[in-house]
Amino acid sequence: MNDDRSHSSLLVPPSIQDLMQGVLSAKVVLVMYGDYQDSRSADVYKLIQVIKRELSASLGEDYLCFIFRHFPQIQIHPHAQRVAQAAEAAAVQGQFWSMHDTLFAHQQKLENGYLVEYANNLGLDIPQFLKDLSKQVHINRINEDIETGIHSGVTTAPALFINGNRYIGRWKTIELMTAIVAASH
Repeated sequence: MNDDRSHSSLLVPPSIQDLMQGVLSAKVVLVMYGDYQDSRSADVYKLIQVIKRELSASLGEDYLCFIFRHFPQIQIHPHAQRVAQAAEAAAVQGQFWSMHDTLFAHQQKLENGYLVEYANNLGLDIPQFLKDLSKQVHINRINEDIETGIHSGVTTAPALFINGNRYIGRWKTIELMTAIVAASH
């Protein structure tokens, strides 16, 4: 019996199409499937940022590549998909990571008015941003991320893959950093 959820590896490898910090040739490529309205996704992202800073300082900037893929859980988070679209609309204007950080930092304020405020604070072209949201220009990109996650066994966010292998350890700094360093050997 072939059950997709039994997969413990990333079936769609990282590519230049992904939203990333770092380079694909890094010793370790960390892929996160996340939901902007999910508090655990925000906590794991903060944890990754701490680890990324520490590893960059001690092992070099090109040691870790971080990739974010959308996995909005619309059945429990009503704003998640629209917020993912806002992040993608910001990406088109070169501000994905700034919007990404803002959305995770303000999880309790993700209604449309706040999204416009965040876009304005980032200096985005607001008419273009609103047009992208109203026409759901980026929905296919988000759905592709969801599909790649589902095919790799992701059922809920957050989910992490280290060099293509599912991370099933605890969401703690030492455990995750140990797994990342071990993957580079």
